[in-house]
Amino acid sequence: MNLVTGATGLLGSHIVEQLRKRDLPVRALVRPLSDRTWLETQNVEFVEGDITDPASLAAACAGVEVVYHSAAKVGDWGPWEDFQRITIDGTRHMIDAAVAAGVRRFVHISSISAYGYHTKPIKVDESFELGYKLYKWAYYSKSKVAAEEIVWQAFKAGKIELTVIRPAWIYGERDRTTIARLYRMVKNGQAKILGKGDNRLNVVYAGNIAEAALTAAGRADCNGEAFNCSNDGAITQQEYFDLLAKAIGGPPVTKHVAYKIAYFAGFVLECLGHLFKWRNPPFITRYAVWLMGRRSYFSAQKARRLLGWQPTITYEEGVPRTVRWYREQGGA
Repeated sequence: MNLVTGATGLLGSHIVEQLRKRDLPVRALVRPLSDRTWLETQNVEFVEGDITDPASLAAACAGVEVVYHSAAKVGDWGPWEDFQRITIDGTRHMIDAAVAAGVRRFVHISSISAYGYHTKPIKVDESFELGYKLYKWAYYSKSKVAAEEIVWQAFKAGKIELTVIRPAWIYGERDRTTIARLYRMVKNGQAKILGKGDNRLNVVYAGNIAEAALTAAGRADCNGEAFNCSNDGAITQQEYFDLLAKAIGGPPVTKHVAYKIAYFAGFVLECLGHLFKWRNPPFITRYAVWLMGRRSYFSAQKARRLLGWQPTITYEEGVPRTVRWYREQGGA
């Protein structure tokens, strides 16, 4: 049995999809009011619970061989208490329940942003320490660092096998975070390139990450290892927007804005947002600017070498797939 947390989300749903393609049994941890429409097409077992409610997790972990823990507070906006409760405390509850149930392998979904905000033109691999230059409101990245520390402590104590997957910016079908905003901006001619646009992006299709996670879960030599699942090949910021504009049928993205100006604008808007306690995120944040415009690059060579990981879905196929899925949802 394979337990997937965050199964109604983007990456979690792709992990479910890849497990079912291999005819492996799946149990999905779902909250009572979660939308299960797509999951119900996958012939999975449901167990109601919440990673923030430790009492609900024993039944979820019973008889499970591998836990794929992808549930977290997604996005770079919101009160710290939410990141603490969901990403940090939720991970602690989940690893404790997995240990108590005798789960063999815990596959923890982290993020390349846990390394911190490198901006210089360097290549960051798994040998780098976590948490570099995290500013005060870097709640998402700070919570990812703290969650990793929790699962590594359990591994080092000999309580459970562990593999950590660190994805980059994820896209694909069932993306409820970025595609709607990008679609509108490109369609309306409002999108802008940060800097020259020749920087190499770390963007990766969710199904490709799921394949890496499944491969690592079944291998003894991946116990105690972390993997950057950070790209599907080489693509620049300009090339990505060219693909997106073509798939959408919008105008080419030719407008530019300096990285430093965009970053400063994000800082100002964050200050205003925290001062006035905005519920919705600002139009732009420093984290979003860093994701798109940074010169640093996160290497996936370890996953290529040790897992033999190669993208099944390329950018040329994945970007149109994502746009087509979004249209099929009625642009909601």
